[in-house]
Amino acid sequence: MAFMSDPQTDAYVDIHTDIFGDDALLRSGLKLNHLRMIVAIEDSGQISAAAEVLNISQPAASRILSEMESIVKTPLYERVARGVVLTTFGQALARRARKIMLELREAGREIAELKTGKGGAVFIGAVTAPAMSLVVPAIKRVRTALPGIEVTIQVETSNVLARELLAARHDFIISRIPDDLNPRLFQVQEIGVEKACLIVRGGHPLLKKKVAVLEDLPRYDWVFQPAGTLLRRTIEDLFLSRGVPLPENIVNTSSLLLTCATVCQTDAIAPIALDVAQFLATHKSKASDVRVLPIDFEINVRPYSLITVKERALPPSARLLYDLVLAESKKAAAG
Repeated sequence: MAFMSDPQTDAYVDIHTDIFGDDALLRSGLKLNHLRMIVAIEDSGQISAAAEVLNISQPAASRILSEMESIVKTPLYERVARGVVLTTFGQALARRARKIMLELREAGREIAELKTGKGGAVFIGAVTAPAMSLVVPAIKRVRTALPGIEVTIQVETSNVLARELLAARHDFIISRIPDDLNPRLFQVQEIGVEKACLIVRGGHPLLKKKVAVLEDLPRYDWVFQPAGTLLRRTIEDLFLSRGVPLPENIVNTSSLLLTCATVCQTDAIAPIALDVAQFLATHKSKASDVRVLPIDFEINVRPYSLITVKERALPPSARLLYDLVLAESKKAAAG
């Protein structure tokens, strides 16, 4: 019987029964600390960093790795210039180990929920617009059903969120699947289209015009999300498709707070989600002295989705919040 790979690794060589068959790993002495180590190595790429995560010495970490290689009878990692990388066998073991660690964490969460009768904990990630328009009202509703629920939200770019989801740091995310990740790893339900806009400070020179045209914009400073992020690529494609030079003076940040601070104190222009801009513009304060810049073109970003990892069941509290976010998206689409 072969060790079955995930869809992302269908081309991996088979690992035969004499290594992974039946309960051979357990009978050979594989332990929980071995699983934690291989996951930590995959995450950090360094034995010293993995040792720090597990709160053990580096020699102890090296000994655990040697034990694992003796158990599976094959190399699990290779040394490179800046640390270590897992071999094909190491990647396969790490992927399964991560799932086992996740299931143990979820078992603990579910038992705690049953013991206390409280809502438990939910970990989600979202890009900015749906975090504000969908997650916030969904949390308000879920607290009625589960008064003791604790929700942890990470607001980041899709590139970061998708990887955090695969690393089991989130129950689900609201974002897009990055182009460099295998979409077969995910369960996706499209729930909304994000419209974006440009913001400037109150009193910006461009606000004196009825509408700003694309050709007006390159001479100003810009605040962008990091290179390669979806909103930035969308704006860059607009410039390129119309033959307009790209802005040259750029500040790169994924922080909405820093974006607003820069815009409010300079003549910089920044693209952000329309929902977010409208929220900021209608809550007047010195800290949010931003205006939506009237423009003669539209900025439509690729739709975002509710995303989970295939074959990873949501615990009850996360499932409830997931369903409420979905309900909020349908309400927004209907209204």
